[in-house]
Amino acid sequence: QIQLVESGGGLVQTGDSLRLSCAASGRAYSSSVMGWFRQAPGKEREFVAQIRWGAGTTHYADSLKGRFTISRDKSKNTVYLQMDNLKPEDTAVYYCAVNRNGFSITPSDYDYWGQGTQVTVSS
Repeated sequence: QIQLVESGGGLVQTGDSLRLSCAASGRAYSSSVMGWFRQAPGKEREFVAQIRWGAGTTHYADSLKGRFTISRDKSKNTVYLQMDNLKPEDTAVYYCAVNRNGFSITPSDYDYWGQGTQVTVSS
């Protein structure tokens, strides 16, 4: 069993930066992938970025490359999402999740989810 707790969300202005954290309890296997997703009101949950826990290999949604950076700190069992040059369209609840089977951009492939953290970007 893995539990995930996100933090770091908040209200910011256009162009600001935020760093989200996702602390994981329980054992993370080297083949596991930790992903970030987001969901805006009335929209489907959307893939943001993912990282392979062991190798650190990363993958991003094409539309977010260059603004968002995913990283992990194995010593703290924590994954981060650095978000720069934020825009109002980035407003959403951001979730982290664990996929035990490898890279995927499909939410249903992920086995464990955090409760989410709200990010609001004002114009």
